[in-house]
Amino acid sequence: MLTFTTSTSPAPLPAPSFAANFTTPLPRGLRDAGQTSSWDSFLAEFAPTAGMLRLGQWVCTDAARPVGRLGPQARRYQATLAIGDTMRTSTATASGPIAALTEMLHERGIAIETTSFHQLPTGGQTATFIEGCDGMHTEWAMGLAEDPEQSAVRAVIACANRLLATA
Repeated sequence: MLTFTTSTSPAPLPAPSFAANFTTPLPRGLRDAGQTSSWDSFLAEFAPTAGMLRLGQWVCTDAARPVGRLGPQARRYQATLAIGDTMRTSTATASGPIAALTEMLHERGIAIETTSFHQLPTGGQTATFIEGCDGMHTEWAMGLAEDPEQSAVRAVIACANRLLATA
């Protein structure tokens, strides 16, 4: 007589939520999405790499200049920005990269105001979460990079693309 036994293996564990990758809570406006989304689905929604606006090169052109006085000092930034099929290099002098990029975008007709800014470490990288407004719509977005400045710049581009998609 043959007997068959069936082996029941446990069901695969669900992928951890996006929020599980952080030791501190996500910004309040992203907590629900972070708890219910996987890493990949959260990035696809809040950190889009495709869109009408694309960032090429980003550099602080006077980062090596000696500090002449105490306190924050304006720096000169340069970026290659593509909007649709048009690519152009822009420059701005500002107190930091977010202000410089915001000015460059404004000069190109893209309004964005940063209304909330958060940076959190995760897996050796920095995740920057930005809530931005174009005067009519508000969107959250995220940037991820080893360098905190690059992470912030990517978050602004992602937020601008999310805002442009709602217009």
